[in-house]
Amino acid sequence: MQQSPHERRQMEALLDFYCASGVDCFLGERPVDWFNLTSEHAAQRLQTRRPPPPPHTGLAESAPAANLQHPAGVPSQMAPAAPPVSPAFAAPQTGQNPGTGQPAVLPDREIIAAARDLAGSAATLEDLRRCLESFDGCNLKLTAKKLVFADGDPQAKLMFVGEAPGRDEDLQGKPFVGRSGQLLDRMLAAIGIARASVYIANVVPWRPPGNRTPTPQETEICKPFIKRQIELVNPDVLVFLGAASAKTLLGAQDGIRKMRGRWMTYPGNGREIAAIATYHPAYLLRSPLEKRLSWRDFVSIKEALVTNQSA
Repeated sequence: MQQSPHERRQMEALLDFYCASGVDCFLGERPVDWFNLTSEHAAQRLQTRRPPPPPHTGLAESAPAANLQHPAGVPSQMAPAAPPVSPAFAAPQTGQNPGTGQPAVLPDREIIAAARDLAGSAATLEDLRRCLESFDGCNLKLTAKKLVFADGDPQAKLMFVGEAPGRDEDLQGKPFVGRSGQLLDRMLAAIGIARASVYIANVVPWRPPGNRTPTPQETEICKPFIKRQIELVNPDVLVFLGAASAKTLLGAQDGIRKMRGRWMTYPGNGREIAAIATYHPAYLLRSPLEKRLSWRDFVSIKEALVTNQSA
């Protein structure tokens, strides 16, 4: 049956998601969530699948089935052999990434606390990068190709924060280098600011498989690192690209339509940092009519920088 272009694109996106997740073959008829399957669950499921052993009759196991008699004289049937144990029911305690074979962790409060302690120990941005490179508490690291730490001037007065890197960013190890990044560069140039003079980062520094949205657990694990990153850069103006980063770092509940263009404050190193949310460039690529509102936001950002420099 011939597929439509839309169906082909959907299939390509699905295959790309599988490849990014490390899935390169089919091992069974049913999918197995290795991250949630613990040894306790495996033991319980195995116990329910295994039939009870046959009663002991004292007869030789080699006796023909027709001659096996129950003590009361009722013929009995040979017990069926226990089904083979599937590897899915023998999962390790932490799970395992099928693509790399590296251990995967189950996110919990201890992992979040460890991320908070590790991020707080970084005295410089380079220390923070090394902390992220050695941190194994986020499973996104298992499927990502590179750590996408940041790009731009560490001494910049203007800092942008997005949600998570995409495919192009994962390949190059830099944030906002794909189509959305190119649009961001043009938007900065329109207000007379070069990309090299700003600092750009993401809440989540590893690409989620298939460009999916990071889970709340993944975002919570990575949040201490981006918060420390903002502290070390200490910008005068902080711009959230999209609602996700603003909600994560400001605790805002409004959607981006209500939030954008409204100046807020972010708690910095002993001072309040001027913060604003605007549309994500990826959204503007899908909804070009909204660029007029983003233009107003960027003009306001430029004015805020001038005001802070003259103060």
